[in-house]
Amino acid sequence: MGRISTLVLIGFGAFFIALAPLLKFWAAGQIISAPANQFGISRLEAKGAQYFSMQDLKVLTGDLDIIVTTRGDVKEAQDDHVVWDEATVVNDVTNSRPQIDISERRSAFNKYTGLAVNCCSNNVEKAPVTLEGQIYKFPFDVEKKTYKVFNSTAQKAYDAVFVREDNVNGLPVYVFEQTVPPVKTETRTAPANVLGITGETGDVQVDRWYDGKTTYWIEPVTGSPVRQEQQRHEVLKTQDGVERTAAFIATAKMTDATVNDLVKNAQSGKNTINLLRNVIPLVLLVVGVVLVVAGALLGRRRPERIE
Repeated sequence: MGRISTLVLIGFGAFFIALAPLLKFWAAGQIISAPANQFGISRLEAKGAQYFSMQDLKVLTGDLDIIVTTRGDVKEAQDDHVVWDEATVVNDVTNSRPQIDISERRSAFNKYTGLAVNCCSNNVEKAPVTLEGQIYKFPFDVEKKTYKVFNSTAQKAYDAVFVREDNVNGLPVYVFEQTVPPVKTETRTAPANVLGITGETGDVQVDRWYDGKTTYWIEPVTGSPVRQEQQRHEVLKTQDGVERTAAFIATAKMTDATVNDLVKNAQSGKNTINLLRNVIPLVLLVVGVVLVVAGALLGRRRPERIE
């Protein structure tokens, strides 16, 4: 019986010792991932924004309320990727103009790295799109380097450059900045008189040009964004290259409530990762060593002689 107890203790101890590095260096990486059943609502606000109102046929200035809803398509999630659908609604609070802009996008990405995956009917405004770079999140264990991040307006990935360390609500973060140069996003027609063009009647062709800067505050362990600021500059130009009017000019910032929720989720994710990578493997290692030592000591004990 004593020999059996010794072998059991040593066996369990060896198992725990072997399991500790497996959990730390492999299993944790397989368990920690972006969720397939994502659901979240983020809000941003843009004070003193300018936009061309189709209802008023002129540029209005107002404070905007921006609501972004993200929902995971669980049925399309397979192997190493997930699929998220996003809808953005922009409301003009100042001028009581609801839904001045509504946009949609569908994106598939690797649930471990955050990199784009081209499948599953990826689209922007229902039009097929080829994705590239980071989508929604940065990879786990973010480095202080430049990452390519997809910009849905320009429909291309641009460099997001590491600029500094910071903290948000006490949570350490890395800050990245992405600058998008002027790019033509669409061509449409508009009345010449609305654009201030003299000597012409009827409609003329105009191009919509976009450039902008996005700042990301990223929790580095999880790769989760906890704050975001978007500077958008969109104008309408006629075919001769002359800028005729503002289309959408605003700086949108996440609300405090949204930031608080994102920080809370990132901190929770960070704690879970620490538990899987460090705390549990260390406990397994210590318990394993104790069991092996106890088994060895038990095996060395000689049975008392009965006279």
